[in-house]
Amino acid sequence: MEFLTNEKLTIVGAAGMIGSNMVQTAIMMKLTPNICAYDPFAPALEGMAEEMLQSGFDGINLTYTSDIAEALKDAKYVVSSGGAARKAGMTREDLLKGNAEIAAQFGKDLRTYCPDVKHVVVIFNPADITGLIIQLYSGLKPGQVTTLAALDSTRLRVALAQHFGIAPDKVTGARTYGGHGEQMAVFASTAMVDGKPLSELLGTSALTLEQWHELQQKVIQGGKRIIELRGRSSFQSPAYLSIEMIRAAMGGEPFRWPAGIYVDNDKFSHIMMAMETVIGKDGAAYKEVKGTAEEMKTLEESYQHLTKLRDEVIAMGIIPPVAEWSKINKNL
Repeated sequence: MEFLTNEKLTIVGAAGMIGSNMVQTAIMMKLTPNICAYDPFAPALEGMAEEMLQSGFDGINLTYTSDIAEALKDAKYVVSSGGAARKAGMTREDLLKGNAEIAAQFGKDLRTYCPDVKHVVVIFNPADITGLIIQLYSGLKPGQVTTLAALDSTRLRVALAQHFGIAPDKVTGARTYGGHGEQMAVFASTAMVDGKPLSELLGTSALTLEQWHELQQKVIQGGKRIIELRGRSSFQSPAYLSIEMIRAAMGGEPFRWPAGIYVDNDKFSHIMMAMETVIGKDGAAYKEVKGTAEEMKTLEESYQHLTKLRDEVIAMGIIPPVAEWSKINKNL
């Protein structure tokens, strides 16, 4: 049986709904036979592993442990959903303090137990901030840590497809950038609808400005809607997209969507945010985002929101001031 790699993939938070779906997706994609599932909740973790084994997959060496040192030892790829889940009435930012503390410890664990890890994907909220903290404490280079941001763009694709009554794959270039949260920047200028630029349809009877505004809000509140409909936060879509990200990092099919990545340039400073990225065996790299003046203004506003959250975590004492980051991670 042919796998993409034989190197160890560790999935953190594997007893949860996102984590267990990630394990199953990684197996079904045939990424690697060597998958280690980690979760501090041992009975639920064992139950997940039993279910995976009972699924009848061939050629898989699935191990599981509640010992983080064992889970991360020799891991070359890691995907972490290991934070608290978002519940009804909560924003991603409501999770900030608790998950920021989890992220700080996890970053230190990566440095201690798998310093040779090649790529880490972070998906627990607020992912931009938890990813930034992990980037800092892990000691890894920018581009070795990415965060899930694609879900906003896929939601935009679906919303446009539903509005125009076409199949989702007829919508291309659906993009949101900046933060993965209520302050995301939803772009119109990048999108094509059945071969036509969305910008040419915007402001016409096909898509009035009022309808576009409503559609943007639908995308921004997409996670909230899933909670309202299902009684729990999204788990299937983030699980699938995050495994697509790690597949690209393993040298598999290119990742098609924006990803959160560490950015430090003349526009955005020392932040993790969604950009147009390329993920490959040598890590991830981002491209300059281009849009209309209004879109770039919303992206700047999203960046400012992220810096506010970052500064709140600094004020909590979870991470030091930016000027001191290079003392912790020489790559920053």
